[in-house]
Amino acid sequence: MFPSATEPDQLTREALLPAVRDLLRTLGEPGEPVPFEDGSLPVYAVGDQLVLKLYPPVHLDELTTERTMLEVLHGKLPVPTPGVVHAGTRDGWGYVVMERLRGRPLKQVWPELSTADKLALAPKIGEALSTLHSVNDPVLSVLAPPDWAAFLAGQREKLVDHHRKTTLDEHWLAQLPDFVDSVDLGTPQTVPLHTEVMRDHLMVTREGDGWQLSGLFDFEPAMRGAPEYEFAAVGLFVSSGDSAFLRSLLLAYGYHPAELGPDFSRRCLAYTLLHVYSDFRWYLDVLPAPREPTFVSLADAWWGV
Repeated sequence: MFPSATEPDQLTREALLPAVRDLLRTLGEPGEPVPFEDGSLPVYAVGDQLVLKLYPPVHLDELTTERTMLEVLHGKLPVPTPGVVHAGTRDGWGYVVMERLRGRPLKQVWPELSTADKLALAPKIGEALSTLHSVNDPVLSVLAPPDWAAFLAGQREKLVDHHRKTTLDEHWLAQLPDFVDSVDLGTPQTVPLHTEVMRDHLMVTREGDGWQLSGLFDFEPAMRGAPEYEFAAVGLFVSSGDSAFLRSLLLAYGYHPAELGPDFSRRCLAYTLLHVYSDFRWYLDVLPAPREPTFVSLADAWWGV
């Protein structure tokens, strides 16, 4: 049986292996599970063809989100997404057995890529996100939040407290309210969002002399929201300050060059500050430093194209 998961050590992937093996036998998938080390939730390779992902009781709502996204998106994007083989609950835990994607994580191969290799991938990512955001299926109405404007208002209300908990220093905390209030986020139509498009969640394969996208995965934090909320993670964890890469991605997504000015950059930064998982203390440590210690300068450094 799966544990109640009230203690952190009960969530170790190795400790869960007996329950995982029994679940797989019940499902008729007898392959030996091998834990993946990365990821916030327990995930296991099951042979060469399948992956099992578990959702502890405190994350059970994410099962519905991920299962729904995978079932709706499968075969609809220009990049493969995992197909669902089995999904359900057991002992209060959720699970999805899904198809395993080909290739290697983009994060793993990134240091091997030339500038030209990287730039060649940018429009493919942009096209995939454009297609994702255009999916209009009533089944996706289950995605949170039910009211985008109310969600942003709630994020704004706890903005300073959230970032103070991440140990962001007072210099930046003092600028937060005025910067976010100065950015007009408008009232955009909401679309399905991945929300964590990063090199970790993109798969690539080498084909001939170049690299191709071979997968996009990890949909449990998916939401419905403003399209530009998506570019918070993209700017931080894919382009990471590479303006040529980001520009190529955005043009392939469908932006006109005239739309990619300071207002766009500042909206992306505002969405980053309001993001559910925003950790600006960390971003400042790993991304290029701005010319000046202001959020306006940061917007230009990380989303300026």
